[in-house]
Amino acid sequence: MTVKSKRTRTQWFRIDLHLHTPGSADYQEPDVSYLDILRRAEMRGLDIIAFTDHNTVAGYQAMLAEIDRLAMLEQLDRAQPEEKRRLAEYRRLLDKILVLPGFEFTATFGFHILGIFSPETRVRQLEHILLSLNIPPNTLDEGSSNVGASADVLTAYRTINEAGGIVIAAHANSTHGVAMRGFDFGGQTKIAYTQDPYLHCLEVTDLDRRGRATTARFFDGTKPEYPRRMRCIQGSDAHRLSKDPRSEKNLGVGDRITEVSLPERSFEALREMFQSNDFARSRPFRGSSKDVYDYVQAAREEGESIVQAFHESMSRQGGHLYAVIADVCAFANTNGGTIYIGASPDSTKPPVGIDNIGENIETLRNEIAHKLAPPLEVEIDVQETAGKAVIRVQVPRGDDPPYAIDDNKIYVRDEAETSLAVRDEIVRLVQKNPRVVRAEPAEAMEEMAPPLLPEHEAEAEMPEAAEGELAVEAEMPEAVEARPAEPARRSRRGRGGSRAAREKPVLSGAPRTGVEILGTETRKGEQYHIMRDLRNGNIVKNVTRTSARRLWHYAITEREANPVDPNRVQWAGDVGLWKRYKRGGVVRYDLVQRENGNIRVYYGVTEDGMHGPWQQFISDEEAPVEEEQEKGDTE
Repeated sequence: MTVKSKRTRTQWFRIDLHLHTPGSADYQEPDVSYLDILRRAEMRGLDIIAFTDHNTVAGYQAMLAEIDRLAMLEQLDRAQPEEKRRLAEYRRLLDKILVLPGFEFTATFGFHILGIFSPETRVRQLEHILLSLNIPPNTLDEGSSNVGASADVLTAYRTINEAGGIVIAAHANSTHGVAMRGFDFGGQTKIAYTQDPYLHCLEVTDLDRRGRATTARFFDGTKPEYPRRMRCIQGSDAHRLSKDPRSEKNLGVGDRITEVSLPERSFEALREMFQSNDFARSRPFRGSSKDVYDYVQAAREEGESIVQAFHESMSRQGGHLYAVIADVCAFANTNGGTIYIGASPDSTKPPVGIDNIGENIETLRNEIAHKLAPPLEVEIDVQETAGKAVIRVQVPRGDDPPYAIDDNKIYVRDEAETSLAVRDEIVRLVQKNPRVVRAEPAEAMEEMAPPLLPEHEAEAEMPEAAEGELAVEAEMPEAVEARPAEPARRSRRGRGGSRAAREKPVLSGAPRTGVEILGTETRKGEQYHIMRDLRNGNIVKNVTRTSARRLWHYAITEREANPVDPNRVQWAGDVGLWKRYKRGGVVRYDLVQRENGNIRVYYGVTEDGMHGPWQQFISDEEAPVEEEQEKGDTE
């Protein structure tokens, strides 16, 4: 069976996995007891908490030592009434709240990483992990965030994971966070630090915010340089019992709570959740049962993307079921994704829901199993939104591409568009498949069809992300040994054709969305184009106006009907704005760049692809609406 439905019974638990204790040197209320912290956690309705002091487990050890001492006095019948009451209170609270041991490790350059472990893990084992991460033995009990030359971030991820822990990048989007806010360098290092396969999730401070500039939206898997979607949670980072009335930044226990869906309240269930790709199993807690986080509605507000699709219906009539299967194929061939059936991408429109859920899931399961090849394991379940049942299909990035429908229809995903793959995209899918054995892959694949014009030998530098408060510009100094995570590696490009075309450089400063026409040749009266898709870096040859997909079609049409006039461009140095418009509800820009006396044109650039000097052309004014083009050119 290649398709499975989730049927495990789960419930929501409230967690706060970032709590300091008097074991941290910077704890703001040193007279607070560990029993006080547990009582406060109970008052806030927490089910699972973690003690994560700075580079030490002294706080957790002190609580265990107190409990052991009280239990020994009870066993010897020497406990005083107050001691008996304290022991009984500990037992009551620990039966109600799962307390996990952990630490907040300070890595090289001051980045903070949470390591959370099973309560079965001995304190000495945790201290050994800290020592292996170069925490000096003489500072092991100090609880200080300043520990000198410790291990680097990637080593810490791997070490904590291999020891069986949960690896969380602490307050990733703020000070000492791996998203590197406030740093004037980043690039490949930021990609590695946030995409590493040993990193389970990001702790962020803006999880309950909405909008395109949030950390969760930045790391949602839609950006080519950040293809791995990251789970985001929130934690209080409490250094005191209650929020400091004099400073909103000094939170108390449970002031930022995450809810997680687990089959049971245990460390093993929690770690399994963090390792899963079901992002609906965690959500910010909003403090009221009437204001429960609606995961489907939040997804609809984000809209369709390279990793997200919506269908109101899956009926065979009208081709709706086939459209769903095509999205499954496209996501498997691209970066994975989630499909919602029973709701449109228009978040203002009420969801229609799906009737006969069991029957429709069975139909979907059979259709995927029979039509899609090779076999692919997807997960199908039901989500609720606005009182309606919606089917959710979670599609992984396939490890045996290309995937095809009916053995011959291969689909890929670009932004919010599912399209039949063209020849060059099929070649790349085959080349990406590690199971395909070939002696001379590049030459063998090129023999399938001679290229119209060559692809570029040079590769674009991996661009730094720039969006809202996460923007960084330059590269990390050589002192940091940053290796890119496996999901962020780039594919190899082919060779061929004339030297002049091969030596045309790829601009590292180009926008990160949109398309560029690299060259055109006329054959028997028809024009054939080479397109560079800036969304994924792919170069595709032999594209005609009739065969082009939506954004490519728009670029070709604009080039023919509305060629750029340099005298009418809004220039700012060597970059300029040619056109601003709204298409399919999204504001887009046609941008130009002068290079060695030539002008390069980037069509259909969205705001999240505009970094550095391009950002000056972003405007809040209402953009003119572009008429719908032939082939329904909307995205």
